[in-house]
Amino acid sequence: MRTTLAAALLAAALPIAAQAQDRPQIFPTRDVAVTYRVAGQGQQAELTMMWSAAARLMRMNMPGGVGYMVADHQNQRGFMVMEAMRAILDVPMEQAAGMQRDFETARFTRGGTEKIAGTDCTVWQYQGPAQSGEACITADGVMLRAQGSAQGQQGRMEAVRVAYGAQDAAQFRRPQGYQTMQMPQGMPGQRPGTSR
Repeated sequence: MRTTLAAALLAAALPIAAQAQDRPQIFPTRDVAVTYRVAGQGQQAELTMMWSAAARLMRMNMPGGVGYMVADHQNQRGFMVMEAMRAILDVPMEQAAGMQRDFETARFTRGGTEKIAGTDCTVWQYQGPAQSGEACITADGVMLRAQGSAQGQQGRMEAVRVAYGAQDAAQFRRPQGYQTMQMPQGMPGQRPGTSR
């Protein structure tokens, strides 16, 4: 009797455990560079994000060549480079990592599949602590499309070009000869797909 009851409880728990683990890979498992078209608050731009998978590094080149941001997921730190000022600003990981940071604790519901920029992805509805919406993510962890709201703002980003291949480690290092600055207290973070 006990064996049957234990087996029944285990069988009932398995679908729940499987469902709880049904979530996308949220960090690319191989090096890739993705160019996105970003829209939010009536503005549009293109930006490129690069990932060094083994080092768990992400670089986001800001529109207009004004600079870039690097998120070091392994060491939980980030920095922003402002080219015109030849300055480096240390930023909180929440700002540097953007959506990926919220995805770590978000609840996901699997949807259908799409092909974006010639690459297959699975649609996921997500609900996180600071944002909610929908994202299409490849099996190897590359987000190809996301739309939703974060910090009271609506935004959308969609890949227009996906290029798998080794990323130059120098792209993720702090540049030499730049002045280091501290982020002003109370400065809010901005996420890809949102604008101020």
